[in-house]
Amino acid sequence: MSRPLVVGMIPARYASTRLPGKVLLDLAGKSMIQRVYERCQQAELLDEVLVATDDERVRDAVKAFGGRVEMTGCEHCSGTDRLAEVAGRVDCDIVVNVQGDEPMIEPEAIDAAVEPFLSDEDMQMGTIATPIDDLDEHLDPAAVKVVVDSQGWALYFSRAPIPFFRLPAGEPEPDQPRRHPASGMAPLKHIGLYVYRREMLLWYAGQEPSRLEQTEGLEQLRVLEAGRRIHVVTVDYSPIGVDTPGDLQRVREMLAAEDE
Repeated sequence: MSRPLVVGMIPARYASTRLPGKVLLDLAGKSMIQRVYERCQQAELLDEVLVATDDERVRDAVKAFGGRVEMTGCEHCSGTDRLAEVAGRVDCDIVVNVQGDEPMIEPEAIDAAVEPFLSDEDMQMGTIATPIDDLDEHLDPAAVKVVVDSQGWALYFSRAPIPFFRLPAGEPEPDQPRRHPASGMAPLKHIGLYVYRREMLLWYAGQEPSRLEQTEGLEQLRVLEAGRRIHVVTVDYSPIGVDTPGDLQRVREMLAAEDE
């Protein structure tokens, strides 16, 4: 049996509330979208990489550095919908959704998410998570948490600090997240990188938003509420997104140091 064709797709829109034109901002001599694209190219399990956009400025920037770009409609409400349009017309068996504002994405994290799909034909959707070691992050609604079962399947995603640590009598409240003294469980932060079988992505994008999805503001809950499964791989990588001018400066400095 031949190996499935794995395509990394980067949804990229020009508009951004806090940082207009974010994907085209300069990061130590290269645009953010170029940085993400080149990181994806370093992943061993991605056969192809492309950018999906509805903006001509993004298209032109990607073509200028020799990248592949697919234009989409402008009506899409999410990156998932944008990728589903592309997946409906290009050759692919497995689609990897890589966020366009994570210029520090580690190729090894991408490979870790893809690898289970190459040995399990029944796996339909996967993602990654990383242990939380900061109490503020554990409590922060902006940091999405996930709880998994013993086989790595997601039980639930939430903006709340799950699982709740009910401590033994007399046990002091921790000042930092750590493993629960009885269960040994540690909190996990979900990272928004997804892997889909093509058919799963098309099904997913065709569903109406679910009640849990609308309640938490997390579209992956659409899958769980429909009774389907998401596999979660735990990795050491923790994303460094670019959402504020401070984030932008920090990432510029990190990338400049890398390039020296």
